[in-house]
Amino acid sequence: MREIVLDTETTGLDPLRGDRLVEIGCVEIFNRMPTGQTYHVYINPERDMPAEAFAVHGLSTEFLASKPLFSEVVDEFLAFIGDTPLVIHNASFDVSFINAELDRIKKQAIPKDRLVDTLLLARRKHPGVSNRLDDLCSRYSIDNSRRTKHGALLDAELLAEVYIDLIGARQSQLILASETSDTRAGSYGDSPRRQREVPLVARVSDADRDAHRAFVATLGDKPIWNDYLPAPAAAPAA
Repeated sequence: MREIVLDTETTGLDPLRGDRLVEIGCVEIFNRMPTGQTYHVYINPERDMPAEAFAVHGLSTEFLASKPLFSEVVDEFLAFIGDTPLVIHNASFDVSFINAELDRIKKQAIPKDRLVDTLLLARRKHPGVSNRLDDLCSRYSIDNSRRTKHGALLDAELLAEVYIDLIGARQSQLILASETSDTRAGSYGDSPRRQREVPLVARVSDADRDAHRAFVATLGDKPIWNDYLPAPAAAPAA
């Protein structure tokens, strides 16, 4: 199953009061494993950057002035996320900004039923404690030392790791890997390898074997195939 882990940065806290999107970062995961495919873009918000927001992500008005408008990147963004579930920490916040931008250019909003909110998942699994992204990274021993400022792509990458741990997928993968290793060794843990009750019918017929022997006979005195061919059955006694 394909999922997109998504994060954004903005000029503030409320799109209804004129705050705008300034960065989107996306990480693709497939069957709960990152694929290495990402999407990242900075966006010109067409307004100034408040000091409070700049202190969080470090994106200045001057830096963003040369970046594309949301309308110029929206098709590429929507193509990347497709119709897959979106994994977001505090999803209502990020999607409210994305949908406000989509509404400005008369495009369809992202529906709520596509959202997987990791903040809600974390609160259910770890009630009564702080479940910020940094807290979850510490809880699951995920290295977030690069996170000196908020950044959409870095935060999406960290959230992808958190999400895999949060839903127990990493433990399942380790168990599967262990079982796969045991299978290659000939058993599933302490249980013997299961055998078919009725063996499969051989696909190679006697005629196929005779034709192969005839071909090998044309290859010279000591073809390597002779080391692997079983000896021909002895003719019945007269």
